[in-house]
Amino acid sequence: MPEMNEEMQSNTSDNQKEKEEHKDERIEKIGQITLNENKEKQNIHLLTIIGEIEGHDNLSGNAKTTKYEHILPQLAAIEDSSEIQGVLVLLNTMGGDVEAGLAIAEMLASLSKPTVSLVLGGSHSIGVPIAVSTDYSYIVPTGTMVIHPVRMNGMVIGVPQTFDYFKAIQDRITGFVCEHCKISKGAFEDLMMETGVLTKDVGTILVGEETVKYGIIDEVGGIAKAISKLHEMIGENEKQSTN
Repeated sequence: MPEMNEEMQSNTSDNQKEKEEHKDERIEKIGQITLNENKEKQNIHLLTIIGEIEGHDNLSGNAKTTKYEHILPQLAAIEDSSEIQGVLVLLNTMGGDVEAGLAIAEMLASLSKPTVSLVLGGSHSIGVPIAVSTDYSYIVPTGTMVIHPVRMNGMVIGVPQTFDYFKAIQDRITGFVCEHCKISKGAFEDLMMETGVLTKDVGTILVGEETVKYGIIDEVGGIAKAISKLHEMIGENEKQSTN
């Protein structure tokens, strides 16, 4: 019997070690993990949006990037999963590809499961729609959000159709943001076109509480508040599904 107990303990230890290695590998490769060791026994998928959001073009190998082709299938799998009960999104992004960022935001907004976002260092540019796409949003006191119009990079053909195209993109971003938070279209556009804040550029930088005052982010808070809120939302969701 003692030998059998030792063998069982060894197998348990090996399984635990393998589980931890798998978690570490997921964090290292895609910045994602399932949080499931809480007292509520709820499964929360942690999704990180960091660095620059990469679209159809590959960025420098030295740059920290979030690849949308990794995020979209994962979000589809989360929606299809019977085990994952909620999603926590951590953001520290400088923005990036507009189409890729909007795709991620639309996917998050369309999830049927409770979602909470937390802006850490910053959620700039196309990171703004992603931050507001969740059911509830937080920002740390020192977190920042930069709001500006769509920028034109590279060679631009100076014809009316080109500017109409960029205006259409801008309207998509504005419409999405205003639909998923409390700021009005006029106020958001005023922030985008501000000329006295960003040197040699138009736009506005908001810090912590300012984002809440404008109605972009729901509340100032950190990881404890974000996780607690998500547990609460999952509990409410489960009550509604049983009634």
